[in-house]
Amino acid sequence: MFLALSLIAINKALSMTNPALQSSAELISTFSLDSGSQEVQVWRAFLDQPSLDIARLFELLSDDEQVRARRFRFRRDYVRYIAARAMLRTILGRYLDITPSRLKFLYGARGKPSLAQECGGESVRFNLSHSQGVALLGITRQVEIGIDIEFIREDFATIEIAQHFFSSGEIAALRTLPADARARGFFNCWTRKEAFIKARGEGLSLPLDKFEVSLLPGEPAELFRTEFDPEEANRWVLRDLSLDDHYVGALAVERRPPFIPFCQSNESP
Repeated sequence: MFLALSLIAINKALSMTNPALQSSAELISTFSLDSGSQEVQVWRAFLDQPSLDIARLFELLSDDEQVRARRFRFRRDYVRYIAARAMLRTILGRYLDITPSRLKFLYGARGKPSLAQECGGESVRFNLSHSQGVALLGITRQVEIGIDIEFIREDFATIEIAQHFFSSGEIAALRTLPADARARGFFNCWTRKEAFIKARGEGLSLPLDKFEVSLLPGEPAELFRTEFDPEEANRWVLRDLSLDDHYVGALAVERRPPFIPFCQSNESP
């Protein structure tokens, strides 16, 4: 047995809104995690597609989500937010056999969302991230999960910014990289850190320089150590998400005892 990681691409207008794809047995079969499953399923959606019916997707959102959507000043951000939240609701609704608009979310002290108990909150765990026009949604059972995606920005990936957020070991590792690999290394580090703090549900209340992750391109994602608990690194698994040359993604999942190693596969419905 192994803990499987499936990356499921949604390559059309949030395929769950496309009637032709809704009837696809191949797609519907992926909306399943058995009660004893050790699988992590990661959904990817592209949010900037002209064919998206934003008015229809808006109706899936809760009142508070609709209020937040209306606060965006720019149409692009408004559309992306609605598409990402609709993706979250539609996919979770498929897993749980609940109408997307009826899903209820709770939020932790630091803002981490979870499903209300009556909607499956006791067993299903999820986390959502989006950057530019791409969103990732990670879903598993029983254990905590965090996910992050970032668009690679060369202007942001500097040693000066790293010095404000990274540990001394991470900064030293970043300095070893040639200029053409530094942005990738920077965002390897950034996404792994974000995924970890999101999984823990603490947000930036946990300073990013108080724990250390791997970052060198080609090096496996790993949580090396934390300053606050010598055993914490053993409680989590970090994994890269294979995307494309413009984005970096990372996943953090709480270990299930006994630990079973990850295996990554790709599926395209």
